[in-house]
Amino acid sequence: MQSPRSSALLSPGSLVTLAGAALTVVGSVAYLGDNANLSLPTIFYGIPILLGGLALKSSELPPARCLTPPGALRALRERPESESLRKLLADVSRWRYGQKAHLESSLEALKLWDEDDPPQLMEVEEFEHQSRYGLRLSFDLHGVSAERWQERRERLGRFFGPGLEALLEQPAPGRLCLVLQPLAADPTPVAP
Repeated sequence: MQSPRSSALLSPGSLVTLAGAALTVVGSVAYLGDNANLSLPTIFYGIPILLGGLALKSSELPPARCLTPPGALRALRERPESESLRKLLADVSRWRYGQKAHLESSLEALKLWDEDDPPQLMEVEEFEHQSRYGLRLSFDLHGVSAERWQERRERLGRFFGPGLEALLEQPAPGRLCLVLQPLAADPTPVAP
């Protein structure tokens, strides 16, 4: 698992910024050395790339921290019935740009959004439930109360995929875990 510092250095915004800075420095050195063939293109491309990279860095939202080792639960994750949770995991474990929080449009649709202080997804954890795949999403609540989440609990499971139920846990004040797991299988009736 990468450390947060090395992960931030390898973000797309950081890589574009570094590439733009390198081109700009090469172009500036070539300009000072009277090498017009090299200085003009590198400065011409370097400065806009550098500015684009800085713009990306200013609107960067890092991936949620994944608590599960990368290879764990791979077989469960790859099952066809796990597709909606697999897509959700892929969505929250990538860099986002121009958004205030992960799952922004989903939280807005669920009316769990506060424009000034939205909930922030901090961690995601995969787990096995009744030999099926589940996810635990840990949020810092910020401007949305736990009571508001409780009011929408029934809808949360259906919203994120068919055959899912949502459980809410509050491990600490201001923190909430959304557990998405497959619906419990109906017990087989016992013959008399």
